Amino acid sequence: MRALDGFRILDFSHVIAGPFCTAQLALLGAEVIKVEEPVAGDYMRGRGGDDALRRAGMGDHFAVQNANKRSITINLQHPEGRALAQRLALNADAVVENFRPGVMARLGLDYATLSAINPRLVMCSLSGFGQQGPLAGRPVYDNVVQAFSGLMAMTGTTASGPLKAGAPVLDYASGTMAAFALTAALLRRERAGRGQHIDVSMLDTAFLLMGPVISSLLNGGRAPRLHANEHALAAASCYEAADGALIMLGACTQRQFETLCRLIGRADLLDDPRFADVRRQDPHRTALATILADEMRRRPAAAWEALLADHVPAARVRSLAEALADSDAAGRGVVADAPWPSASGRIAMPLAAHHANIDGPALDRAPPRLGEDTDAVLREAGLDDDEITDLRASGALGR
Repeated sequence: MRALDGFRILDFSHVIAGPFCTAQLALLGAEVIKVEEPVAGDYMRGRGGDDALRRAGMGDHFAVQNANKRSITINLQHPEGRALAQRLALNADAVVENFRPGVMARLGLDYATLSAINPRLVMCSLSGFGQQGPLAGRPVYDNVVQAFSGLMAMTGTTASGPLKAGAPVLDYASGTMAAFALTAALLRRERAGRGQHIDVSMLDTAFLLMGPVISSLLNGGRAPRLHANEHALAAASCYEAADGALIMLGACTQRQFETLCRLIGRADLLDDPRFADVRRQDPHRTALATILADEMRRRPAAAWEALLADHVPAARVRSLAEALADSDAAGRGVVADAPWPSASGRIAMPLAAHHANIDGPALDRAPPRLGEDTDAVLREAGLDDDEITDLRASGALGR
């Protein structure tokens, strides 16, 4: 038995943040019923690195956040489709959606409507700027919120200007926050007997990720700057090695700094009053960074990593392919093989970023084809074959 076995999630979400949230719940045993529009389904079905899979609506970008789910198609623009969605919500433990605020209310699928027929329902709404306020209705994606939030303004170099993160970090962080909040709400529901509505904003998530920086700005007036690969501490920054590769240091504590100095053959720095105490290095950061940059050029990055990494936080800057191939990373089991309609019959994808010694996250089934579970789910909801045939004929399920 896994932690969320027996919980049924009705998933109206699409693209990344919402589907990632429900994928994490599905890996922990929840039954996730993905509700998709009938023609093309989730936009991410057409995204990924394999042309044939994209054309078939089974792109690998869809795979990484839809494992363990079931797919049904409902035309929510059709009155019978909306009534059917309400009927399914009656027996759901939670609903997850990431439409633009106001859409679910227009469809008659908002929390006020659904909680009236199912008071135990937990509903989680993800959006760019939250469910209320003057910005609520704006259409956004991860990169837009990175720009709006100030995250880009502190990422990059003076030469490059602001840069967005290479991965959709706010989508995945917001999805993680939603999964955490929804699980907490389900736990509360089990104790108190009533559900609640959760409002997860990508902007709020961005601010949470920048907590220390925001604190420095609001409490000390210290605005962030484009600091590239620099850290506030010179001994926790990135340097070019002899082979042109980069080595990232992380000597943040006094003990780590002292160990670093001894290992690189510069114990004399510990006798220099400018550098001896890491708490007082700030006025002399540039001088120390210049010294460390000279030292790091004496050896290749891999040699520095071999010397330092077991004693001081340090790592050679790797490509993604190198990182995935690293034996320690592979040993964590984050990347798993799932059955998939490809030439090899398998697809590799990351699952959950945590492990448990009892009943942790597990992959049970491949992500679903569009609508493949529609009839089975509707029969489980009490509809007979004639009702399903009539719904399909009416267009409520798509044609």
